[in-house]
Amino acid sequence: MSMSWRDLFFVFARIGILSFGGPAAQIALMQRVLVEEKQWVAAKDYLAALSFCMLLPGPEAMQLATYCGWKLRGVAGGILAGLLFVLPGALVVLGLAALYVTLGQAPLVQAAFFGVQAAVVVIVVEALWKVSKRALGTAESYWIAALSFLAIYALGLPFPAIILLAGLWGAWRVSELNVQTIALPKPSGTVRTIVIWGGLWWGPLLALWVGGQDFLWEIALFFSQLAVVTFGGAYAVLAWMSQWAVDTKGWLDANQMLDALGLAETTPGPLILVTEFVAFVAGWGTGGWSMALAAALVSLWATFLPCFLWIFVAAPYLEWITAQPRLKGALNAIIAAVVGVILNLSLWFGLHVLFEEVQQTPFGAVPDFGTFNASAALLIVIAAIWSFKLHRGMLETLCLSALIALGMVMVF
Repeated sequence: MSMSWRDLFFVFARIGILSFGGPAAQIALMQRVLVEEKQWVAAKDYLAALSFCMLLPGPEAMQLATYCGWKLRGVAGGILAGLLFVLPGALVVLGLAALYVTLGQAPLVQAAFFGVQAAVVVIVVEALWKVSKRALGTAESYWIAALSFLAIYALGLPFPAIILLAGLWGAWRVSELNVQTIALPKPSGTVRTIVIWGGLWWGPLLALWVGGQDFLWEIALFFSQLAVVTFGGAYAVLAWMSQWAVDTKGWLDANQMLDALGLAETTPGPLILVTEFVAFVAGWGTGGWSMALAAALVSLWATFLPCFLWIFVAAPYLEWITAQPRLKGALNAIIAAVVGVILNLSLWFGLHVLFEEVQQTPFGAVPDFGTFNASAALLIVIAAIWSFKLHRGMLETLCLSALIALGMVMVF
């Protein structure tokens, strides 16, 4: 079905502004708008594109929007759709980060964030539950998840190494190699696409290195690495990002990392926009407003520019890619490994909310049990009841927890 550029702009702008609730809600929203309402994309093509985007690193909902734009209007349509999916949330996160660094020390603001942190623990546990239901169906998948948890929690193995090992194992374990006979498309233009989008990705970032911008280069390099290994959604890489930004580099403390995720949960767009908040706060601590804004911009570039590269290079090969058994086997193993990584994230967040002091040991994080925070435990229980028992939404859970924490401070 044909559509004007004006129609395309307003439809994808609407999707970007309304894309609250994480990837599942965002994917459902796009299906309702693009497949059911506008009938621009056939249902079978939409589902095939969704499976394809799950094979790629990066936020699958943003990449699905980019793919749909590409399918409708080529590269220009993909750029428009991808940008409109990300920009509304990016602007909101930028504003929230600016308020956070200027007002975050006020007692009432701190109390509200304390409530948000407690709710975040519940939200991450809920994400763990949802991912595990999809990923863990065999004894082998449970073993992969358990070993991944031990690798990152007890051994401190980097997240990319865990992903690589799981993918190699999954590909090697595939025994059924009956591949559908699907002709490869002509590779004309693929190399040019790689050169153009690879240059757009790395050109500005390498300029930071050449220009001696050491901090911004560190930001660029780290978030570019995240962009390559973000399989299984943002929760999968948050543990590594937390470990690096908090424990290794000291850009943020554990409470700020929890606040970052809580704020990102309340905004439209992909949850991986939490990278923008982390970079802004890290830049603020390094060089004030100018460095904070520059770091936020660099993080957005390094996080989302690769998504366009993956889509524009791989989209013409969609049918062939989704028919490869070893690729599917690798993806299944990676998703199982992601469960173990998210379990580590749940434990990391939970310990830092429930205990005032948490120390890193050669065998993982160990709390000082004498610093147990009963108020945090109460807030977590209330948030869990509100979310799991009453099935209330994520935004409601965050707001309720923040309001109760404010009430505690004002009463006591």
